[in-house]
Amino acid sequence: MSLDEKFNEAAIAVKELATQPEDEDLLEIYALYKQSTIGDCNTERPSMLDFKGKAKWDAWNKKKGVGQETAKEQYIAKVEELIASIGKK
Repeated sequence: MSLDEKFNEAAIAVKELATQPEDEDLLEIYALYKQSTIGDCNTERPSMLDFKGKAKWDAWNKKKGVGQETAKEQYIAKVEELIASIGKK
């Protein structure tokens, strides 16, 4: 199975987690997904009043410079870790 196939399976599996992960884990998954699919953060940082958007932007921006293949591998590993700890529906 190719890396892209594993990545796509992980993207589906993350939606089937038994419970919602902690905010920290959600931000990590978000950042790795964006880095995997788009690359380095390419948008303006949201305003001070958009706390959720700012947190997501900051998490993604921290992945700057991480290659898309590496980000996919890290995303797959993180989803597998969450499945092991939380389980699936």
